[in-house]
Amino acid sequence: MNHLAHALLAGDDEALQLGGMLGDFVRGPPDAVLLPPRVIAGIRLHRAIDAYTDAHPEVLAAKVLLPPPYRRYAGILLDMWFDRCLARDFPQWSAQPLAEYSLALRALLWRQDALLPPALRRFRGYMETHGLPAAYTDDAVFGDALGGIGQRLSRANPLASALPVLQRREAELQGRFKAFFPELREFARAWVEEHAE
Repeated sequence: MNHLAHALLAGDDEALQLGGMLGDFVRGPPDAVLLPPRVIAGIRLHRAIDAYTDAHPEVLAAKVLLPPPYRRYAGILLDMWFDRCLARDFPQWSAQPLAEYSLALRALLWRQDALLPPALRRFRGYMETHGLPAAYTDDAVFGDALGGIGQRLSRANPLASALPVLQRREAELQGRFKAFFPELREFARAWVEEHAE
């Protein structure tokens, strides 16, 4: 899953939300000197969500829907696409409007600026420029985001051309997401109850 999902699955706890955002920007064990315990719990929740997602039968079935050469990058593509699905159906998953939630998430990153690594500060700027994560519903913004990820990868890849491929499989991918996300949400809720309370 991508940033919107990680923040939403952290619930209303801002420390867990921050950890959810930090999860893609912190390598190895989180630094207990620099980060508060609940933020570290949020990073661990992020990693647990990723592991659960990668092994889920609906996600594995969704990966098979992508043809070569896109299938090789299915993990990245589905993380992004599922955030798009979440953004498009946000009222189903949150009482807060998506635009308001998106602003609040960026505001959280500003309030916690001292805890952000440089790469997340740069990404926060990208989020603000493009209105993310709410703007993942916009085809042009979403396509540009895929292209940007592709440019950061070390080898040549087809991510910049992936949007039409995903759109052609939209109904099937949406079905997989709708079957998967409620189970992921329950997994995250149980994880927080067991590990972060």
